[in-house]
Amino acid sequence: MTRFISPSLSGLSPYVPGEQPRDRSYVKLNTNENPFPPPPAVIEAARREAGKLNLYSDPDCLYLRESLARYEGLKPENVLVTNGSDEALSFIFFAFKGGFIFPNHTYGFYKVFAELYGVPYEEAPLKPDFTVDVDAFITSGKNAVIANPNAPTGLFLPLSEIERILDANGDRLVIVDEAYVDFGGESAVSLLGKYDNLIITRTFSKSRSLAGMRLGYILASKELIADLNAVRCSINPYNVDRVALAAGAASLECEEYFREKLEAVKENRAYASRKLETMGFTVIPSRANFIFAKRDGVSGEELYLSLKKRGVLVRHFKKSGIEDYVRITVGTREEMDILISKLEEILV
Repeated sequence: MTRFISPSLSGLSPYVPGEQPRDRSYVKLNTNENPFPPPPAVIEAARREAGKLNLYSDPDCLYLRESLARYEGLKPENVLVTNGSDEALSFIFFAFKGGFIFPNHTYGFYKVFAELYGVPYEEAPLKPDFTVDVDAFITSGKNAVIANPNAPTGLFLPLSEIERILDANGDRLVIVDEAYVDFGGESAVSLLGKYDNLIITRTFSKSRSLAGMRLGYILASKELIADLNAVRCSINPYNVDRVALAAGAASLECEEYFREKLEAVKENRAYASRKLETMGFTVIPSRANFIFAKRDGVSGEELYLSLKKRGVLVRHFKKSGIEDYVRITVGTREEMDILISKLEEILV
């Protein structure tokens, strides 16, 4: 870093996104994108709005907030729309005092945001079976951040356990990151009326096939939403572009298509998990749109590199404790068959 950087940022380790290679065509199973395109009505809504790009977007995101409120059974005052759920998380880490606790193996941006904003944080080790140690969150005294289902494991924490954390932390926030909840988890939305310290973050990137739009949202009490909206308007009141707003609202009207593609991902997840198990892989039961798996005798890095050489991208994390695993995005049935075929080549 240059001599001009703020001293507080001199040791910053930025988030490293999944590879977006340009050297060749790959079967891309490394960034948890939905393998299916958005429905035609969403594409058409985006196309119509693209003709108005000379105009600013609605800074209140009112139409989409109203649509989301109806969809979730809430009020617009309980919804804040963001530029992807990463922006939602950024606002949260910036806005609230008390420090944060999150699992040691989870979404990497939590640690990055904590360090970026100079807030204290604690990483709670997962249990040996990769489940969340709820007791650590109950006793920490910090704001809890839990991805549910978790990444990269895909494991889901029952709502009864989320409630235990909420009950024990009445003076601290509990943030539940539900980026993958549509693929098999259970949303904590039903708890919002009971707990004023609950914040839920969501994204259109995964289940709704809009990763390229960068669209997310926050669900919480009207007071917490007001706090976060003040932060948003102090940074970028036009934080979501008009094309993304139109696409998001149209997506909520395509429920049949949405459910159909969700079922296809779940079926492909089960199919690929069975295939991997028959090949000797240990597969963590997933409630997300990815599979976390390892094969004894072959390192995670070796699997990642060997697959990449054969035109298939998966995600490998070098972090101690999960370095033997690879995370595999659930793709189409054809993509899953290519993956299995390439693994058979590697493991002969």
